[in-house]
Amino acid sequence: MTEASRTRRRPGWLAPAVSLRRGGIVPDVVAGLTLAALAIPEVLGYARIAGMPVETGLYTMLLPMVVFALLGASRQLVVGADSATAAMLAAGLAVLGVPAATPEYVRLAGTTALVVAVLLVVARVVRLGVLANFLSRTVLVGFLTGVGIQVAVGQLPEALGLPPTGGSTPEKVWAVAVNLPDVVPIAVATAAGVIVVVLVARRISRRIPGTLVAVVAAIVVTAAAGLDARGLTVLGDVPAGLPGFALPALGIDDLRAVLPLALSMLVVILAQSAATSRAYAARHGDVADTDRDVVGLAGANLAAAATGAFVVNGSPTKTQMIDSAGGRSQLAHLAAAGASVVAVLVLAPYLSLLPLAALAAVVLLIGVELVDVAGMRRIWQVRRLEFAVAALTTVAVVVVGVETGIVVAVIASIADHLRHSYAPRSSVLTKSAQGHWRSLPVTAGARTVEGLVVHRFGSGLYFANAARFADDVALLLGTGPPVRWYCLDAAAIGDVDYTAGAVLNVVLDRLEAAGVRFVVSNLLDPVRAQLDHYGITARIGEDACFDTSGEALEEFGRSTS
Repeated sequence: MTEASRTRRRPGWLAPAVSLRRGGIVPDVVAGLTLAALAIPEVLGYARIAGMPVETGLYTMLLPMVVFALLGASRQLVVGADSATAAMLAAGLAVLGVPAATPEYVRLAGTTALVVAVLLVVARVVRLGVLANFLSRTVLVGFLTGVGIQVAVGQLPEALGLPPTGGSTPEKVWAVAVNLPDVVPIAVATAAGVIVVVLVARRISRRIPGTLVAVVAAIVVTAAAGLDARGLTVLGDVPAGLPGFALPALGIDDLRAVLPLALSMLVVILAQSAATSRAYAARHGDVADTDRDVVGLAGANLAAAATGAFVVNGSPTKTQMIDSAGGRSQLAHLAAAGASVVAVLVLAPYLSLLPLAALAAVVLLIGVELVDVAGMRRIWQVRRLEFAVAALTTVAVVVVGVETGIVVAVIASIADHLRHSYAPRSSVLTKSAQGHWRSLPVTAGARTVEGLVVHRFGSGLYFANAARFADDVALLLGTGPPVRWYCLDAAAIGDVDYTAGAVLNVVLDRLEAAGVRFVVSNLLDPVRAQLDHYGITARIGEDACFDTSGEALEEFGRSTS
């Protein structure tokens, strides 16, 4: 029996509470503790990216993580604070002019999480999980690269001991360059030390919690040497204890203000979470269930809103952490949440001496990791036009911001799809010497056999490519030997819209005027029904519809013998 079959889920909205493996309890618990050690310093950084109090980053690893483990379908996907949605939250709330980390800001962040939860429920009810496909892998690489650059640049001032600056990413770079003479050496040394410790630990083993080691070391050194009294800015008091439980107060003005932000977050959450869960399900021979994961994500964001946290998302980095550590069930997630409870209750007071430069260095490294140079290079090597789409998305995020960048990303994905369907790879089918079908380019005078053209159009027929189809037919029949039959091979045509139906009738008029018989092969039943509605099958006759192009070729041969 396979791992996948042992953990098969029953249909419906809710998943089993926890899918346990025989003999896997101890490895899953160890994996969960490893995730907590690696992720706790990172979620502090994500809270800073989001403009939230640092303790709220810890809150995202409590109830939200537990709720997704209980409701979601994926055994691997870890839901918590994420750099992309954290950056979007900061950018979206900055537009409203509310100062970061203030009670008003925290309330609006909770409202955003609540609206996201409602939108996810709506997405599940109307089965909008398909929205996850509106961000292609190419665009997602470009989007996350832009987010990484924006996040890393945003941390430079505090890593150098400079006051934080607002504005766009280019404006922040300029501000840092202008103020370089004012950098604080002790802050630079602290940030550099954290970066070195993390990078050395990663080089030895990704399982070593290098970030945790660096953060603890920074706190210890600061306390022992009294660096906070020597000009090193520290975090300050961090409340200890579990968060309260209350939904944020809702007002029409607040809902109207955060709705555009929540909608853009919805697309990112669906796309990123679905892509991550599918990738790890495929890796472990499991079956991804995006609809049920959407339910888990809705519950997790509702939990975040109710516990003073902020929007949570399926995190690729945390999922990789728990997978590398050997976690294979939701028990690992519950163990990580349990460890986070201990951190909230016991460790919070010690965070008051955490240097801001150290935390900025942690966040800067998160941003650098998001910059997918290898992914961009691979796209460049194999698909130059798609690289241009990814680069456009990156530039949009860096220059005009995350929220506008996600709109550009969706538009770029749709435009890239339309480009493929507008100019499909159509062909003329002919027989090889061995009697097998082969495809030739659509060129003037191309023939399947003398007097016959079998034309395979490479996409569904719709308003944008219908004129191109008509141009292909005119090109094929306009020059070269005379044509008696034109056969449309419809194997790749999954839909014919109203405009395309009208164009088909115009093509039929031209063929009839030229004395060319129109026949069709490989029709799908739904497409056949569409042609019936448009009156095309009645015009050409039942005997002009063939199951295969081979049958059409044989009938043409009989008609000329």
